[in-house]
Amino acid sequence: MATFGIEEEFQFLDPETLCPVDAGARVFDTLSATVKWRDVTHREFLASQIEHASAVFERIDDARAAVAGFRRAVAIRAAELGVVVASIGTPPDTTEFPSITDTERYRHIVRTMDAVIADHQVSGLHVHVGIPSRQAGVVVLNAVRPWLPLLTAIASNSPLWRGQDTGHDSWRTVLLRRWTTSGCPPSFVDAADYDRRIARLLGIGGTVDLGVIMWDVRLSEHLPTIEFRMADAQLDTQTTLFITTLCRALVAHSLAVPNAQSAAATASAEMPSELLSAALLHSAHFGMRHEVFDPLVGALAPAHDCLRRLLRLVEPELVQLGDLELAAEAVARLAVDGTGAERQRAAFSRGGLPGLRRLLAATVSLPRGDEKMAVTVGSILG
Repeated sequence: MATFGIEEEFQFLDPETLCPVDAGARVFDTLSATVKWRDVTHREFLASQIEHASAVFERIDDARAAVAGFRRAVAIRAAELGVVVASIGTPPDTTEFPSITDTERYRHIVRTMDAVIADHQVSGLHVHVGIPSRQAGVVVLNAVRPWLPLLTAIASNSPLWRGQDTGHDSWRTVLLRRWTTSGCPPSFVDAADYDRRIARLLGIGGTVDLGVIMWDVRLSEHLPTIEFRMADAQLDTQTTLFITTLCRALVAHSLAVPNAQSAAATASAEMPSELLSAALLHSAHFGMRHEVFDPLVGALAPAHDCLRRLLRLVEPELVQLGDLELAAEAVARLAVDGTGAERQRAAFSRGGLPGLRRLLAATVSLPRGDEKMAVTVGSILG
């Protein structure tokens, strides 16, 4: 069974202005002092952030307990400090230049990237899925590239920036385009080709090390995994787990198809980088509200129709992994509630900053994954 891990970044905000507050160190000190959270609690690039880098899981139910538990622990500590903890792609408002966690690597990145860092105030969800080899990872990378626009749309959760509605559902995706490597990676011949090409990037355009290669999907340099990085940090546990199940199912499906390497290369060749690059920005703009690029159609299509086609494609893997019920519940919820971006925009429109603050506080401290929605799988998959 495919193993996986989840990395979630959280940001601490002032309860009145919803601007970042440099509370990351204080929360880290508290959680890292406990046996339960010591090994999975990490500092992040921004002094206002903290990260949950989970243990390795085989079952989604185990991941649910860990993700929800960490969110509760962070929310409790944030309340003690009188700040709001938010799991969103960008803060609703922010300062001219962020405070950075004081490490030599981060200082080096700031010196290298200069003013780019002013707007690099973003939080993401990264999903690691175990792969049998680096060569298998390249097969998966080539196979999943066409699905990145849909995954980006589902995970859109950053509509607000510097006190304004950007009109985009994932402004984080737009901000990340300023980095040397971002968005959709190119296709690769094999693992040797991948390693050779990323090595050539070192020292060029701010690529201080391989960890700064920021494609939406990449091979991990320190774990035997492929890492999905396209997602904004998510409002609630349920959506985090849904995105995780889709990534895991896509990995399993990519490796299970006949002649997997050739099939992945063919799928990748049919979706050139310029097309996927445009499709990713389209998804960043509209999320799931209108159309997304559908690789099975080869053009824009209604977003929820595209999602249903993906679920039918990976249904055998969802069944095998035990994730079909969770996926069906999440699709039904998404159709009713919308993405995180839609929910943030609605809360901000109705109630301004106080309304948005209530939404952020509720979704972290009371994870939606604890709730259940009665729905039949057949009604979702069609």
